[in-house]
Amino acid sequence: MEQALAALGGLVLKALPTLILVVLLHFYLRAMLYGPLEKVLKQRAEATAGVRKLAEESRVRAETRTKEYEDALRNARGEIYREQEAMRRAWRDEQSKAVAEARARANEHSAEARRAIQEEAETARLTLEARADALAEQIAGAVLRRSNA
Repeated sequence: MEQALAALGGLVLKALPTLILVVLLHFYLRAMLYGPLEKVLKQRAEATAGVRKLAEESRVRAETRTKEYEDALRNARGEIYREQEAMRRAWRDEQSKAVAEARARANEHSAEARRAIQEEAETARLTLEARADALAEQIAGAVLRRSNA
């Protein structure tokens, strides 16, 4: 066993320079490769996070502007509808006024026509009465002449 321990000690003694080189290589690589690499990766992550943050802020601003635009559009449509309704009411009022004026004129014409018809009827009645009296006298005269003859 002493031989095995001595062989093992010899192996450890021979492996010690390799072990020291591996440890030195580890620190060298850590300082020269992994350190700058970690630094670059950290900067990249920060830049990516910054860009993501800017993109999120831009998205929020865009949503806000979109909402403002939609609100303005909705308000403009509402205003247009109100104006159209006011115009319709004005047209309806004008139309009602025109209809009322036409109705009043028609009533005036109708009243004038009734008066004219009544006047004509009165004139015709008076004429018929006058003719009836004359016709009655002619008939009476003709009947009397026949009865005397």
